[in-house]
Amino acid sequence: MAARASDDHGPATASLLTVIVGEEELLVERAVSAAVALATATAAGSDDGAGDGAAGTADVHDIAAAGLTAGELAALATPSLFGGASVVVIRSAQDATASLAGGLTRLARSPLPEMFLVVTHSGGAKNKALVADLVAAGARRVDCPTVKRFGDRMDFLRAEFRTAGRKADESGLRALLDAVGNDLRDLAAACSQLVADTTGVVNQAVVARYYHGRAEATGFSVADKACEGNLAEALEQLRWALATGTSPVLITSALASGLRTLGLVGSVGRGLNPNALAADLGMPPWKIDKARQQLRGWTADGLAQAHAAVAEADVQVKGEGASAAYALERAITTIVASRGAAQRAD
Repeated sequence: MAARASDDHGPATASLLTVIVGEEELLVERAVSAAVALATATAAGSDDGAGDGAAGTADVHDIAAAGLTAGELAALATPSLFGGASVVVIRSAQDATASLAGGLTRLARSPLPEMFLVVTHSGGAKNKALVADLVAAGARRVDCPTVKRFGDRMDFLRAEFRTAGRKADESGLRALLDAVGNDLRDLAAACSQLVADTTGVVNQAVVARYYHGRAEATGFSVADKACEGNLAEALEQLRWALATGTSPVLITSALASGLRTLGLVGSVGRGLNPNALAADLGMPPWKIDKARQQLRGWTADGLAQAHAAVAEADVQVKGEGASAAYALERAITTIVASRGAAQRAD
């Protein structure tokens, strides 16, 4: 899933002013880099053949909105006396003061010569009017929405491979999500590695071979075995995951995610069709079916106890405990016991 641009003002205006809206960090960074590259290329192209080493260059200023004054903004936006454009990137404009927001709007309406303005905003309600004002003034808007749904992450992976001139089938995309997790930066890096180090269509076998077992023993496979109540296999998967370099923090995250999935699926009626629930729960039908199978034997009290164990393990692996492996083994043992206690109570 890529950032989405809305531009009704033509390429020249778009290069002068860009507002990037959203919280997906990787997409925001890519959009900022693209806007800055366009601005610097435009600045260089505007002075072809002038013969002045300073002219045609661009000074790039990248600064957070918090604490920035309107006067400082005006100084940053003013081109150098020695020639060259000024590219000003204002981060997190939702934190701008009323004075700074007014200054940004004025600059957008009456841009200085050789000035390019790039503004990022989280997309929330705070300072939302600023985004509307900038777009009304002619800004190109680029949306970078948070990638939450399984289908959106699959689309993101497809786009990464397509951009690199490669293809990946459904099994390969799913295996990559299982192996790497949901973080877009990690997924983008994994796609780059696979493109550089493999050939042909990226399928499940390619991913499994490349990660040397990581696809079979990630935090998610550990979480699956624990949620199913299989202590021996959960501990075996844990040791293999740690041995192959999986971060303990990713394992606690996977455990928490697995338990949250059980809670979400358990809160809806079992008779409802997984396909109908997929959009509401933000997960694919196959994952809902798997969670329903894992839910057998769980109670609300058992899930609460398991969540508490994972929260404690998370604190331990982030520095409070002497051994991350021991903290994880203890959490997994408690998760399985919580499910077992529910079964014995039936």
